[in-house]
Amino acid sequence: MVAFNVVRFKVKPGMETAFLDAHRSIAQSWSGLRHANIIETGEGRYCIIAEWESIEAMAASRPQMIATLDSFRETLEDLGGGLGVTDPVAGPVVLSAK
Repeated sequence: MVAFNVVRFKVKPGMETAFLDAHRSIAQSWSGLRHANIIETGEGRYCIIAEWESIEAMAASRPQMIATLDSFRETLEDLGGGLGVTDPVAGPVVLSAK
């Protein structure tokens, strides 16, 4: 069953290019990844939305996702509210409209 994960970030001013560059090669290292987009949701605020072959494929790629995060962690600001520098959610698709 197809799954998605969404992660929210706040990037430090002037660090946007480093943040985006860290994601340019994820297709090679995140096995099971079907597609990913990064959207800008506000000034310095971004979300990555990734589609996976399955929940199992996504779980198996967590070490690579963490390694990617570690490569750009210094570009991120704390989101506040005890979240740290990321706000991740994930789950299987339960309805597909198109």
